[in-house]
Amino acid sequence: MLAAATAIAAVATAGSLYFSEVLGLVPCEFCWYQRILMYPLVVVLGVAALEGRSGVWRTAIPLSTLGIGIAAYHAFLQLSPGVSCGVGGACSAVLWEGFFVFTIPRLSLVAFLLISAVLGAVWRLDRGEG
Repeated sequence: MLAAATAIAAVATAGSLYFSEVLGLVPCEFCWYQRILMYPLVVVLGVAALEGRSGVWRTAIPLSTLGIGIAAYHAFLQLSPGVSCGVGGACSAVLWEGFFVFTIPRLSLVAFLLISAVLGAVWRLDRGEG
């Protein structure tokens, strides 16, 4: 299960780098906060998966739940016309949209939610409830 969470974090990290380095989209302030929370998850979860440390949920859940909050707020800003944040209101701008629904903050939100769900399952197994 930790390998799945690691893969989700790695895909989210690679995606954020693709948007900025390949497509040339400049990350806004909230995008940077989400990156700060996602990037360490690749290493933390990856090492835990390799070493079989199910107690990693103690370290990773705070990162992923804080990421949910920031990504949800960022997605909310994009849905609220006239609301601005950051320098020049860049955080509420939609720079990319895929499949008519997904924006970069919504993709981040989905990744953080999936990682948190996996970590919740790991937590239950670690406590012997699974």
